Amino acid sequence: MTLIDALSARGTRLVNLWHARRATKGRAATALVSQPEPKSIGSFARGRQLVAGNCLFAGHLIETEGRLIWEITPPDAAFADEIHGFAWLDDLAAVGDAAARNLAQQWLIGWMDRYGTGSGPGWTPDLAGRRLFRWTSHAMMLLRGLEPDASEQMFHSLSQQTLFVSRRWQAASPGLPRFEALMGLVYACLSLSGLETHIAPARKALAAECERQIDATGGIATRNPEHLLEILSLLTWAAEALEEGAMPVEDSHRNAIQQIAATLRVLRHADGGLARFHGGGRGLEGRLDQALALAGAPVTMTETTAMGYARLSGGRSTVILDAAVPPQGPSSAHAHASTLAFELTSGRRPLIVNCGAGTSFGVDWQRAGRATPSHSTLGLAGVSSAQLGPQGQERGHLRELLVGGPQTVPYQLSQGVKGARFEGGHDGYLARFGLTHVRQLELTADGRALDGEDTLAALEPADQKRFDKVLDARALDGVPFFVRFHLHADVDVALDMGGNAVSLALKSGEIWVFRYDGSAALSLEPSVYLEKGRLRPRASQQIVLSAKAVTYATRVRWSLAKAQDTPNSIRDVLRDNPALPD
Repeated sequence: MTLIDALSARGTRLVNLWHARRATKGRAATALVSQPEPKSIGSFARGRQLVAGNCLFAGHLIETEGRLIWEITPPDAAFADEIHGFAWLDDLAAVGDAAARNLAQQWLIGWMDRYGTGSGPGWTPDLAGRRLFRWTSHAMMLLRGLEPDASEQMFHSLSQQTLFVSRRWQAASPGLPRFEALMGLVYACLSLSGLETHIAPARKALAAECERQIDATGGIATRNPEHLLEILSLLTWAAEALEEGAMPVEDSHRNAIQQIAATLRVLRHADGGLARFHGGGRGLEGRLDQALALAGAPVTMTETTAMGYARLSGGRSTVILDAAVPPQGPSSAHAHASTLAFELTSGRRPLIVNCGAGTSFGVDWQRAGRATPSHSTLGLAGVSSAQLGPQGQERGHLRELLVGGPQTVPYQLSQGVKGARFEGGHDGYLARFGLTHVRQLELTADGRALDGEDTLAALEPADQKRFDKVLDARALDGVPFFVRFHLHADVDVALDMGGNAVSLALKSGEIWVFRYDGSAALSLEPSVYLEKGRLRPRASQQIVLSAKAVTYATRVRWSLAKAQDTPNSIRDVLRDNPALPD
């Protein structure tokens, strides 16, 4: 982290705290204008664990042993962000009994007593926006049976945070954080008496950010699908609140909702989850379909590309690929070197996945999850298609931009002989090795088979000359490369046909078989499935094809197909039973 970055971050913190303390002098709201209903859905299981004193935040499990959460020293900045954002109110509201309500009130009062004067790590625009949204949407639960002094304190704190966000929302990072700040501001102004003068500026600012940050295809600069889903939910809830308050919704606001919804339909797998790319997870169960329904998006989907991703679908199977250059500049702080990686889902069951974001498991897992070997694509030995740049810190979080990645990613979608076909390539290895990665995928119309071909090619004379120098330096031994297929943690794997094929059994009862053309060495190796809300990464496996590039065009062909005795449709009613995650 440079001295300039450190001084800038310190200056931002000081300005935030100055505005937070200044806001304590503002006029306090006295009541709710209406009885807001909770919008976001919490987890009943997580709520019961919180009541029992087991707090799982940002991958850390801490037992409160009767203490307030604020009496515990946060193990890292991500943990502090989660508790100060108050999203855990959703989980306690999902339980909804007296014990959950009492705990919510105790933690609320504890926060106001410790940080209500404008001190502490929670005074950033996005965290304050999250709190405003949760406090107001769960106000009826929080105020029920609360002592008059505590109720007055809560209204005063709501007013203070609203004034703070109205003055500091521009300081929130572009993307999801800024939308969180503005959504909280809009929701609080509509819900609380005495803050009506802030509604129009907040409404217009939210509309302006929609124009500024949502592109014509309904995408965002980070290309994080889960962040895009969160933004859609926030914009939809804000539009509902404005309409209920007889306030106009700007055209840019409405257009952004429709554009984002169309993009998310492309990024939706057959199981209703999101494609897991560039720091995003699959989303909470049912969250994507709920957001699309609230957005009023058409059920039919005509597009097959969005936000730099390409989608193939057939029968009950979906394939989603990363088919664009990685995010650039500040937007790449959580981006992955995943160009041409793909995920395959059959019915309700993910089969081929990317490892995911390791942010909640510490710095080492965060870096590992961003590297090319953590994705289902081709990678050269010891080299990612893009690299992590100089380190920095942002609000206590590691910040490493992605640099040196692919500059061009041409591709074409067409109708092949068997079904939907993708052909594309990227130049992430060109400068160093003279090689271009070319990937071809074809998903059959019935969704029962996916045929693939990966090629490392030196296409132009200059590329061939560079590749020859690399070969000479390696004594003509070739450039080692690996084609990886990371499997979901629930997939049972076994080598078959004397080690020439792999049998993959899904919990639904489906059997898939992986085969290859024999031009590479096949192996099964350990992998991980990085999933938010768990204590540690889940163990899984990966299929690896390894070979060496020794000519100007080295190809590896492979296929994934359902076993012949697997029916097209299987009654898959087995549901996960999420207790405290392991």
